[in-house]
Amino acid sequence: MGLLTLLFAGTASIYSFKYFILKDIVTKLKQWSKSAESLGQSLTVQFVLTETLHSETVVRDNQVKEKIMPISVHVPKHLKPFNDDEFGHYLAGLIDGDGHFSSNLELIIKFHLLDASLAYYVKQRIGFGSVKKVKDKNVLVLIIRAKKGVEKVLNLINGKNRRENNHVPLNLNQDLQNHWLAGFSDAVASFHIKVRECSMAPEVVLSYKIHKKLNMDLLLLIKDYLGGFYKDNTYCTMSYGSAKKVINYLDNFHLLSGSKHINFLKWRKAYLIVQNKDHLNQEGVNKILKLKRTSLQRW
Repeated sequence: MGLLTLLFAGTASIYSFKYFILKDIVTKLKQWSKSAESLGQSLTVQFVLTETLHSETVVRDNQVKEKIMPISVHVPKHLKPFNDDEFGHYLAGLIDGDGHFSSNLELIIKFHLLDASLAYYVKQRIGFGSVKKVKDKNVLVLIIRAKKGVEKVLNLINGKNRRENNHVPLNLNQDLQNHWLAGFSDAVASFHIKVRECSMAPEVVLSYKIHKKLNMDLLLLIKDYLGGFYKDNTYCTMSYGSAKKVINYLDNFHLLSGSKHINFLKWRKAYLIVQNKDHLNQEGVNKILKLKRTSLQRW
């Protein structure tokens, strides 16, 4: 309505001229939309462009291309949270992602079957609870019923949760330099590798997605930290600038899900292949496709 109002405002003498301008704009938008859909990018193109322009860019062959920023080739030694404060941030993220307190004040956290070792690690670290498989599903649940166990969890996550919880105060601090996002990612995030055939050179898209409906405050917090966009209850990053931020974070605050950590390392390796420009030859493309093919599927 705003566009129509602006285009049709004014005297009748220029009405016809503005009509043809509008018609031309609509025709071009339709052509652009069809082209984007054929590439599987419908409606996300504008978000990708917005995200990319926040990173360093270069112009080559009359096209805007993102300049990839280097990461270390060395993968840090995998470490778990060292003390209760670090583990509390991780546990708060895990619960914010796929856990809740029942009306009986029982803590229930869901895990994929691939993450059985993580479920038992959390149980062992807390010192309470039982792990059970959900019938006919690839899901495990950690249930903590004992009052002392629930009290211990509440003490661990006190002031660290970022989603609404009636039992502990929210963490309103904007600092994400802790294990919270690692726990949250272990619960509801995923890593994706995509190779698109383009006329000039193959395009490798590395996306990090969070499959969770987020409130606006939490969405803006993560978006300000990593970049990206939010659509259809899924948060997503697709630029190399955001991928570098994800890698830098997870190089410092490690995923504890074995399957997620493996997928992250493959995703990270794909980034290095692009960083070294090896994706510009067929051997490099084949390596990336193999990383994609051998990633552990959860969805």
